[in-house]
Amino acid sequence: MFVQQLEPVADSLALSALAATLPLVTVLVLLGAVRMRAHHAGLIGLAVAVAVSSLAYGMPLGQTLSAGAQGVLFGLFPIMWIVVNALWVYRMTVRTQHFDILRRSFGRLSDDPRIQALVIAFCFGALLEALAGFGAPVAISSVMLVALGFDPVKAAVVSLVANTAPVAFGAMGTPVVTLAQITGLPLDDVASVVGRQTPLLALLVPLILVFLVDGRRGLRETWLPALVCGVAFAGAQFAASNYVSAQLADIAAALVGAAALMAVPAARRPAEEPVRAAVLTGVRSGDLDHEDPHREVLRAYVPYALIVAVFSVAQIPPVKDLLARATRVFDWPLLDVANPAGKPVGANLFTLPVIATGGTLVLLAGLVTTVALGVRPGDAAREWVGTVYELRYAILTVTSVLALAYVMNLSGQAATIGQFVAAAGAGLAFLSPVLGWFGVAVSGSDTSANALFGALQVSAARESGLSPELLAAANSSGGVLGKMISPQNLTIACAAVGLAGREGDLLRKVLPWSLGLLLVMCLIVLAQSTSVLGWMLP
Repeated sequence: MFVQQLEPVADSLALSALAATLPLVTVLVLLGAVRMRAHHAGLIGLAVAVAVSSLAYGMPLGQTLSAGAQGVLFGLFPIMWIVVNALWVYRMTVRTQHFDILRRSFGRLSDDPRIQALVIAFCFGALLEALAGFGAPVAISSVMLVALGFDPVKAAVVSLVANTAPVAFGAMGTPVVTLAQITGLPLDDVASVVGRQTPLLALLVPLILVFLVDGRRGLRETWLPALVCGVAFAGAQFAASNYVSAQLADIAAALVGAAALMAVPAARRPAEEPVRAAVLTGVRSGDLDHEDPHREVLRAYVPYALIVAVFSVAQIPPVKDLLARATRVFDWPLLDVANPAGKPVGANLFTLPVIATGGTLVLLAGLVTTVALGVRPGDAAREWVGTVYELRYAILTVTSVLALAYVMNLSGQAATIGQFVAAAGAGLAFLSPVLGWFGVAVSGSDTSANALFGALQVSAARESGLSPELLAAANSSGGVLGKMISPQNLTIACAAVGLAGREGDLLRKVLPWSLGLLLVMCLIVLAQSTSVLGWMLP
């Protein structure tokens, strides 16, 4: 048995923490300063983590490699299993041109560009984040807004800022699923606290979007639809994440938010021509005037309805219990680790949810989608293989980062850093969202940031007497605000609207919003750690 040590370097907590941070510093410097591609930075960081584990912490090399292998498996299944199948469903809608039908359907909901920004960037962007994540919402929303006549810069900025509130539950809950696995906290507990933080952002973001589209006039004339949309989105995200399923949180929020928005009479009122002329300064796509048969419009919504239906049925207690029977729990080979108190760690056992996992449920919905959209089996299979190929670098990045996280957690490196950081005391609650924000800003992924810093946040919380669930959730909730300034997302937005090379221009426009909302989140978490908002926690 390998017993973790908190002060293996010269019996000094400070020196041990310095050594333990080397893998994280390596990844962050390679990403932020060297601008190395994420999967290369992840692999190099993993090598450094293995070296620190073996040389500084004395973890046997076999156990170190076994810990990394467990991280790789978790990265593949269930994490990338969810992402691949979700993006596969989207690709099939593109192949059958039902995505274009959906885009035209949204364009006809309202001719007011401020409302269109809410429907497409905020609501539909959240739905895309729920199904795919990993940059897809920004790229697709930007293109759709440009097709409606938005200036490319404004379309990109609106899409980037809108892609905040849904990120923590994106890709069928992948970030919070990862956070729960890395920290050892129950998924329901983590999702519940995140669901009491990010909805507060959802109240503000729609108001910011109409301001970005049309300045003070937009805020003055459309504040009511924006507020109704934000309240409905926030309420649905809170309810789903706390009482239904973390995987359904963004889907429910997107659909309820859009329905509430269109129920407001002001949202359906035709926009005045001066407003349209001032806002729509780009070139409008000609195919928006094409009338689609009602049957095809309904078919365009079928994939999303199927996913909601499958996940809803899977939450019915008898069905949930039946699916759980296929879950396998087994001793992980070559791994026998105890914490500093001498108690075995949870990672000695590995849980494999074969059917009761988001990816398998999305795959089932996707198979039914092939029938509903008329996709031939061979074409559907080619689209699935094409999805894996498209995500090959993302798969390598996620698996390498999770392998790094598992090595750091099981060798004791994360616990050492956590104990050192705990010296911040009560100030730790204010700073915890900043760590998540920084992680997403450099990695472009809330999932990666949770894998890197989740265990550290929990360790620091326990040492300082704060709620582990609160700081773990704060890492993810703060991280969503780093998404809009991450180099990957900026590059995706620029490429989508034909602004290659102008990432700096977008960064200058979105950075103030990122920092402002981060400050709001820091204050929320600080208040939730005290009696001021402590009543909000479950």
